[in-house]
Amino acid sequence: MNGISPQLQNQITQFQQVQQQLQATSSQRIQMDTQRREIQRTLDELNKSTGAVYKNAGSLLIKVDDRETLKAELEESIEIMGVRIGSLERQEASLKEKFLVLQETINSAMGNAQQ
Repeated sequence: MNGISPQLQNQITQFQQVQQQLQATSSQRIQMDTQRREIQRTLDELNKSTGAVYKNAGSLLIKVDDRETLKAELEESIEIMGVRIGSLERQEASLKEKFLVLQETINSAMGNAQQ
């Protein structure tokens, strides 16, 4: 980065960091959303089911006697994941905005440096 001002070098470094944070946040959000959909499908199947129900406990399957408690646990998990996903979406939007601002600033500075 010879011939580039220290300020521009700093902005490029910030840009790269924001880009990495944005990718990580987006990945987390997608993963959480997938988990939430999986739990929702589990809840849907539980509501359809009339036979015995089992749940995972590590590598064991344990028979569930109280279906309503299990339903409540699944619904709570869905709600908690929804809150986390909302938080990640807000963080992602903020990072996108910062990313675009830095991108514009760097492009502008690089355009001015070439003239």
